[in-house]
Amino acid sequence: MNALLRARGLHKSFGPTPALRGVDVAVEAGEVVAVTGPSGSGKSTLLHCLAGILTPDAGQVSFDGRRVDLMPDRRRSQLRRGTFGFVFQFGQLVPELPVLENVALPLLLAGRGRRAALAAARAWLPRLGLDGLGDRLPGEIAGGQGQRAAIARALVGGPRIVFADEPTGSLDSVAGDQVMELLVEVARAERTAVLVVTHEARVAAYADRRIKVRDGVLAHPVAVP
Repeated sequence: MNALLRARGLHKSFGPTPALRGVDVAVEAGEVVAVTGPSGSGKSTLLHCLAGILTPDAGQVSFDGRRVDLMPDRRRSQLRRGTFGFVFQFGQLVPELPVLENVALPLLLAGRGRRAALAAARAWLPRLGLDGLGDRLPGEIAGGQGQRAAIARALVGGPRIVFADEPTGSLDSVAGDQVMELLVEVARAERTAVLVVTHEARVAAYADRRIKVRDGVLAHPVAVP
């Protein structure tokens, strides 16, 4: 497997409590992978280690041949601003910024000119059912709309991989299906890898492959080259 993202032997504990106990994962470009498992199984910790948000206690994480776990904080932050896209269960929009600027934020932080960044963000709004809401503040729109704005923000910069932690958790089934269809569409068209943490079988069904985590280990481990 010519993996875009690869992890070997990941261990992570919080105090005396182990969250990951020797996990191996590989994800290819353009692949949609669902990480499933019961609450507290370690699936969100796995995603955060793969994305460079957390540093594993042992093991290694490589993206495009580069060791993410050995990168300084500044370099990992650069990856998270441009090369990686993120969607969390609760959109985590900046409350003081209107929807359009929230969507454009990764481009603005990466140094894109304001006019170009806002134009790119504006093009995403109708694709996620947010047309006409660009000037609204997050507190002035529904929760599901805020989550769709967060997904637009994750995709606006053309990331090579999207990390999504319960991305449909605040959406109804119809809106959730639309979001997953869009993520799959982007993965196929742009060769973007998508890693989705979910407890919903309906969401996991969109994935090319499922990884099940239980008690910090993979329920059905496979060899990672």
